[in-house]
Amino acid sequence: MTTTSPTKTSAPGLVPAPSPTAPGRAPGRLRLGAGQQLRGGPFTYAALIVVGLGSILPLYWTLVAASHDQQRVLDSPPPLLPGGRLGSNLQAAWDQANLGKAIVNSVIVAGSITVATLFFCTLAGYAFAKMRFRGRNVLMTAVIATLTIPPQLSVVPLFMMISDFGWSGQLESVIFPTLVGAFGVFFMRQYLIEALPYELIEAAKVDGASNIRIVWSVVLPVARPAMMVLGMLTFVQAWNDFFWPFLALNQQNPTIQVALGQLSASYTPDQSIVMAGALISTLPLLLVFVIFGKQIVGGIMAGAVKG
Repeated sequence: MTTTSPTKTSAPGLVPAPSPTAPGRAPGRLRLGAGQQLRGGPFTYAALIVVGLGSILPLYWTLVAASHDQQRVLDSPPPLLPGGRLGSNLQAAWDQANLGKAIVNSVIVAGSITVATLFFCTLAGYAFAKMRFRGRNVLMTAVIATLTIPPQLSVVPLFMMISDFGWSGQLESVIFPTLVGAFGVFFMRQYLIEALPYELIEAAKVDGASNIRIVWSVVLPVARPAMMVLGMLTFVQAWNDFFWPFLALNQQNPTIQVALGQLSASYTPDQSIVMAGALISTLPLLLVFVIFGKQIVGGIMAGAVKG
């Protein structure tokens, strides 16, 4: 004789209890096991393609416009494929704006600013993050407050200072005012607060390391990922800076952006030659990213992932 267990029915108006879940897991939340990876769907790939094409389109249009003449660039509809005048336009832009000297000057300016920014901002960020001294919070607040001041307000006194120093038209007038920035100090401080434990510093002090040795052997290796990111941002900003170099330098000693301004300063500038000059100015930035791209991306990921 077999017996059947009575089935449980919920009373009218009552909601059945949810199925039990594993401890610590919220209902409906996706959990990945060790070694598993998220896989993108069609929408993810479509979005990445759109973003990639949108990023490449300006550079492609610069190449197309630099390879045609002025009349063809201004046609409607404009050309969609590169033409055959790229070499001649590049040569014309190179000769008209003295781009060779401008590129050398930009490398000197951007390289000097980047190296100085990494050095001073890392030291200042370490001091604000891990060293205890009177007035630390007040000084950090003052540094952050300088970010709210428009740079146009400092143009007149800064120009008077470089004139008194005899730096008018010289690269020093562009390099020295931007050797350290408030954003770099704040960026390195925030990174070192999370990435550099106090125990590591105390262990170095117990071993008899001086402050200089701690910075060289402990702080700099830990700060390397953030320094790569800050270095990339600083180099790109210094390379593309136009406003202050345009005021401080002259046509005989320009940076790349000032030289490009000379190409478009005529009453009827040749857009194809201007685009050829813009293409030349973009190539060094692409070269920097190709060489240091792996370290830059690794630094971004190291700063984004917290264990």
